[in-house]
Amino acid sequence: MDDDLLIAAIAAGDDTALRALFARHAPWLAARLRSVLPAADVEDVLQETFLAVWRGAAGYRPEGAAGGWLWGVARRQAALFLRRRGPAGLTLAVLDSASDGDGGDPADTALSRTALAEAVGALGPESSPEREVWQLMYVEDRPVAEVAALLGVPEGTVKSRAYRARQRLRAALSSNPMAGGAR
Repeated sequence: MDDDLLIAAIAAGDDTALRALFARHAPWLAARLRSVLPAADVEDVLQETFLAVWRGAAGYRPEGAAGGWLWGVARRQAALFLRRRGPAGLTLAVLDSASDGDGGDPADTALSRTALAEAVGALGPESSPEREVWQLMYVEDRPVAEVAALLGVPEGTVKSRAYRARQRLRAALSSNPMAGGAR
């Protein structure tokens, strides 16, 4: 049974279909979630993801790839999980690796990380289109075609969102005195 039929069966209340969808997609979703969450939290977010799938299956429209829809649900559940945890749980992998091994002044490193965090904040909330594309393309290093499939949008849309994200980041960084820009 293909994913669209499984999701339709879930919408009708078939828990066997939910187990089948879980068995098919949980491994790769867990692997993707490990890139943004501590390993100890992945199982909880994965469980919340499939609970949200169970509740929201009736709203699924088979216009794109089911995997993209599932990843969207998982991303939202991860964001909700991190928001509940508070600011201490909101880490960006790119910030942690941005200055690894540079041997520079720790104060400069802290300022650079703060400037980058503020610039990323200019992309909007975690669920905004530009921020999702930035995360997938530039943090997770995914190709345009894969990002398009995951988000269920055309490749041209991904390229437009990536362009807007780069423009916003560039503007935020150039206007930030901590990043060497002038206000």
